[in-house]
Amino acid sequence: MKLRLNPTIPILCALALRVLAPAAALCLLLGLGACALPDKPVRPSVYDFGAGAEPANPMQPALRATIALADVDANVALDSTAVLYRLEYADVQQPRPYASARWSMAPALLLQQRLRERLGAKGVVLKPAQAAMLRGGDEASPWLLRVELEEFSQLFHSPQHSVGLLRLRATVTQATAQGDKLLGQRSISVQRPASQPDAAGGVRALTQASDAAVDELLQWLMTLRP
Repeated sequence: MKLRLNPTIPILCALALRVLAPAAALCLLLGLGACALPDKPVRPSVYDFGAGAEPANPMQPALRATIALADVDANVALDSTAVLYRLEYADVQQPRPYASARWSMAPALLLQQRLRERLGAKGVVLKPAQAAMLRGGDEASPWLLRVELEEFSQLFHSPQHSVGLLRLRATVTQATAQGDKLLGQRSISVQRPASQPDAAGGVRALTQASDAAVDELLQWLMTLRP
């Protein structure tokens, strides 16, 4: 028995292909476009110095005077929230920022916050404007503490070994009837090894270096005399 092909079937098939082809092409283009979309940007990790100062030890000596803590100054390179590193073996003069990490605030502000916490655990700490209102006799006048942050970066000696490097300069003066009297000035440089060669390791090392620098600064303040 011979089968006869319905003559309308080829016509219907051609019409179907004509209608569906643009839709199929559109789906293909949309699929390719989706593949070409950029990945969602990764937000950098944000770091600070961690928990605040420990409770004051009553066996430790208190500050010799009321301290007026000025805002910590920093050079232009440190006037941002970037976590910086340097390559000692490849152009150490160039500070480089990590793309995947940043500080919660500029390093000078973090250091000032930690310094105020530690000073406050040992005595009275004021802002310079507050100290000016409380000025009495020469010996009773608060000491003005100025700190300049000169270096704050992760220094790589090799691709796998680095340290957190902090350098600062502290100056203490006292207002007298004859003018400001210099009580002392000290430069402090501290390095702490990084546990891993990345931003997280550098942040931990710089936090440890900051705490050590603050400890050294407090010990130095104890040796000053009006």
